[in-house]
Amino acid sequence: MSKNVKMIGSGFSSLAAACYLAQQGHDVTVYEKNATIGGRARQLERDSFTFDIGPTWYWMPDVFERFFADFGKKPSDYYELEKLSPAYSVYFAEKDLITIADNLDEIANTFEAIEKGSGSELREFIDEARSNYDVAIKDLVYRPGESPMELVTPQTMLKMGQFFGNISKDIRKRFKNKKLVQVLEFPVLFLGAKPSDTPSFYNFMNYADFGLGTWHPKGGMYSVIRSMETLAKDLGVTIITNANIEKIGVEEGKATHLIVNGKNIDADIIVSGADYHHTETLLEKRYRAYSERYWEKRTFAPSSLLFYVGFDKKIQNVEHHTLFFDTDFDVHAKDIYDNPRWPEEPLFYASFPSKTDKEAAPDGKEAGIFLIPLAPGLEDTPELRERYFEKIITRFEKLTQQEVQSHILFKESFCVNDFVREYNSYKGNAYGLANTLLQTAFLRPKLKSSKVKNLYFTGQLTVPGPGVPPALISGKLVAGLVAKHSKNNKPTEIPSL
Repeated sequence: MSKNVKMIGSGFSSLAAACYLAQQGHDVTVYEKNATIGGRARQLERDSFTFDIGPTWYWMPDVFERFFADFGKKPSDYYELEKLSPAYSVYFAEKDLITIADNLDEIANTFEAIEKGSGSELREFIDEARSNYDVAIKDLVYRPGESPMELVTPQTMLKMGQFFGNISKDIRKRFKNKKLVQVLEFPVLFLGAKPSDTPSFYNFMNYADFGLGTWHPKGGMYSVIRSMETLAKDLGVTIITNANIEKIGVEEGKATHLIVNGKNIDADIIVSGADYHHTETLLEKRYRAYSERYWEKRTFAPSSLLFYVGFDKKIQNVEHHTLFFDTDFDVHAKDIYDNPRWPEEPLFYASFPSKTDKEAAPDGKEAGIFLIPLAPGLEDTPELRERYFEKIITRFEKLTQQEVQSHILFKESFCVNDFVREYNSYKGNAYGLANTLLQTAFLRPKLKSSKVKNLYFTGQLTVPGPGVPPALISGKLVAGLVAKHSKNNKPTEIPSL
């Protein structure tokens, strides 16, 4: 039976859910508070430069393929995909960098040249990571987190010990060279937690990195958003921008309407891909499943200070993706998770999409994106932003042996305050809840409200977790729950957490 489904937000998870719900035969409308769709994956266009504001890494191409295949499509029906070669580089000091190739054989040779015996160790490690990837990404993450029994399979029982170890220790047992350790710990940062707090099982991210490679969709990550928009509209989804959600209306324990720009909009089902905490503030307090105390005790993934910079020349000695690990990784991690503060000497990441994509910058010029991971909830001022840009750009010049500051045409920044203002993000977090042991699967906030019938959630604060591929999966999972529970008229009452 067709339902009137109203959706809050238009990021990856919302657009995915909208497509699946429309495929089920529902009448779906998506409301986006900003002027353009995409949520955190919007784009900035200025003076013929184009920047992805949010995600810049295209990993796990099989998840994208699986999403489009569910609708009889392929990514290539919508956008052109290029495998980056090399995948990325990591600077540790001036003239001291590791370049990661686009295949495991070359990567293993690079490791072996740095630490004898590490090439064969890497192959064994990636074999284990591939096995975990097959279990996790092809099966476990497509489960909705309703019960701990979802994690109990013959395959996971064999790997149970890996949920209680951590990736940091595992890597250090195999590799002694500090640079190799940091390269192997890097992919885990996409999960939003310190490697020492991330279960060993999540080493499947290393297979996503070294096994599946790093890709770039022509036109940037926003081309994927545009593709999903096209698919959604072809399926009959209506998308409305500049639509601010002011309240979720509840009658007799059932979500019945939204107040959008001051108007009542009736709904049979409401699905929110907006920030989970913010969405619950749109409800009367008695209908919120999670208390402020609950959110305060969660481990959040970092926020970020981002700069979008237009250069009047091509930048040398960098790849499309370049990491700068020339300062202490552990100290910066403590400044994010243990004692939240602005780091004295931050690690940072830079992306130069115009190295691959001519559409990103005018001829002879370069588009640069710089990112510093930060603890959420920090003070955010123009003066702090400027000070930290000076820190990283000075180091950037020294490490890459070139002068660039006089070649800056413009720069724009995005930080904690912007995440709050643009996305209603809890404490300005950029990536959602970290995937720690106690924030995995059924231990994450639920896809279905326990207090309000016909109210659902999707995205990075719920199942399966942070990142673009998990967002696509989250959209599929919530649509599956809508199909499963839409005929059940009685909400499950449990105490607020």
